[in-house]
Amino acid sequence: MIPLKPVPAAANAAVGRTVAAPAHLRRLLDAPHRLGFFAGLALLGVASLWWAAMLVLRHGGVVVPWHVAPTTAHALLMVYGFMPLFFVGFLFTAGPRWLMVPPPPARRLLAPVLAMGLGWLVALAGMHRAVPVAALGLTLAALGFALLAGRFALLVMQSRVPDRDHARVVLAGCVVVVVGLLAAALGVALRLDALPRAAALFGLWGGIAVVFVAVAHRMIPFFTASALPAVDAWRPRVLLAILTGLVALQAPWAAADVLAPAAQAPWWLALRALVEGAGAALLLWLAVRWGLMQSLRVRLLAMLHMGFFWLGIAFALSAVSHALMAASEGALSLGLAPLHAFTMGYLGSMLMAMATRVICGHGGRTLVADRRVWAMFWVLQAAVLCRVTAALWLALQVPLTLLAAHFWVAAVAAWALRYGLWLLEPRADGQPG
Repeated sequence: MIPLKPVPAAANAAVGRTVAAPAHLRRLLDAPHRLGFFAGLALLGVASLWWAAMLVLRHGGVVVPWHVAPTTAHALLMVYGFMPLFFVGFLFTAGPRWLMVPPPPARRLLAPVLAMGLGWLVALAGMHRAVPVAALGLTLAALGFALLAGRFALLVMQSRVPDRDHARVVLAGCVVVVVGLLAAALGVALRLDALPRAAALFGLWGGIAVVFVAVAHRMIPFFTASALPAVDAWRPRVLLAILTGLVALQAPWAAADVLAPAAQAPWWLALRALVEGAGAALLLWLAVRWGLMQSLRVRLLAMLHMGFFWLGIAFALSAVSHALMAASEGALSLGLAPLHAFTMGYLGSMLMAMATRVICGHGGRTLVADRRVWAMFWVLQAAVLCRVTAALWLALQVPLTLLAAHFWVAAVAAWALRYGLWLLEPRADGQPG
């Protein structure tokens, strides 16, 4: 782990200093984070451009052939597509340090990563052309990630460090991702549209979210205390269990919303609102306790803290939505606002912050968010605000959704292009890796 230190604005020029050697694809095998992050950035760019194009074509009256429902295809690709590839880059970089075991060479991860990338390209084509092709692609992606999750499990078992809690929680989240992706493949193959949609939501909360909160619990206090000594690295073990349980509890609830939408009694919705409201209060308090306001002095740290703040906002919106549903017998809700606050706001912001830090730190570059990435981050925030507002303001739903898609593509495309190129260059400090 590389501590985060405040850097004067003048140091921004050093962030992207020119390296002598040219960029080359073989650099991706220099370190696991290079391979996983590059594949994740590429698929993130493809997925974002694809969905933005689908939205524009649909609202422009152009008929696009679909063999998997568009919303299902969107959910599967955005949940299970690029995120597991970023997990690969992070877990085989930070994971061995947590566990104090040797990291595997990137070359040993290449075949599963290629299987995941190829699987998603096949699945994407099948979603437009043929159901069996889509199911085949999803299965290939699931098997590729299963192999990588298994390799991470071997690292956890080899480790002798006393504290392996975070690694075990992350491993559990990865297993849920594999199971959810296989269930989605089965649902697509059997043409049961509710099953892959339920699997996407189950994997989102029980897998992706679990991994994110485990990493947040371990890393946010550490980074903050390293950069801002006045803020202590407060992360009691019980808090990890609470955060994990809070997001994991949403997995069966979200899946049930798809599989049995009519079976939700008002008392049950009120109970969910109460749990989510308590969770929102805890998360928003925790964001402040971990140093949200103090972090604003250090841009790269602020990106991380602001991303975590979105998790509390998402839970607050979900609590209000379920309270409205309970009071109106399901007639009123906030629609997709809570979901997009969570996915685009929390997951998107945290991903940009964490991956930027790893690429800079392990690329021998200055650990700082310069003006370019700071601007990308705020364009991303604009995308989140537009999408959440679109769900709340139905009269402007279409234009705001399209605007959100354009902001999102602008932010992630610029980010993926810049840092993807950096991953193809040798370390700026001349060190291996």
